[in-house]
Amino acid sequence: MRFQTPLVPARLIRRYKRFLADVALEADGRELTVHCPNPGAMTGLAEPGMRVWLEPARDARRKLPFAWRLVELGGGHWAGIDATLANRVVREALEAGQIAPLSGYEHLRAEVRYGEKSRIDFLLAGNGRPDTYVEVKNVHLRREGDWAEFPDSVTARGTRHLRELAAAVGEGHRAVMLYLVQRTDCTRFRLAADIDPAYAAAFAEARAAGVEALAFGTRISPEDVTLAEPLPIDEG
Repeated sequence: MRFQTPLVPARLIRRYKRFLADVALEADGRELTVHCPNPGAMTGLAEPGMRVWLEPARDARRKLPFAWRLVELGGGHWAGIDATLANRVVREALEAGQIAPLSGYEHLRAEVRYGEKSRIDFLLAGNGRPDTYVEVKNVHLRREGDWAEFPDSVTARGTRHLRELAAAVGEGHRAVMLYLVQRTDCTRFRLAADIDPAYAAAFAEARAAGVEALAFGTRISPEDVTLAEPLPIDEG
């Protein structure tokens, strides 16, 4: 997923009201309010003084002139804070056949209605294979060494998605939960059961019902965010 316009470096002043952040541009020190496209806790990624990278708004009618995309973590590592990029990265990888367990399908559709009141991120079908429901979750919480963890806050919506994936399996379909880790300093994945015990319980139930689980890292730079290697999942 390549950024359409060059990103601009800045220093974070503060993040507030979930979707807003104040920054100081590195080029001239000008202070601006920018869009923060992430509703989560962003633990460790929104500390004042962090170097952040912004994408200029392409539509002059937008109220805020920039959207926050990346954080520099030090040691050459990066984190992507835009939760909406996860689906774009995964879609490009699916279309390119880069996710081996999900390759070989004829059709890919996005945002297809299923369950009671949900939309599946991707529905794969064709070539004589069962319809496959793929739900994508953005991950950027890191704790205790190189562990990436999900979720970073309580997510009733995520819990519902797991139950609906399990129901899809019960109807004879294939269902896959895919966690995309948008930071480059993690080499393995697990659930943050202490943050959301209900989600962890729903994950265990979904796995027992036949829902598959995948985790992938990402390569991140001010130019693009792309799929990297699969990460091992600790389900204990």
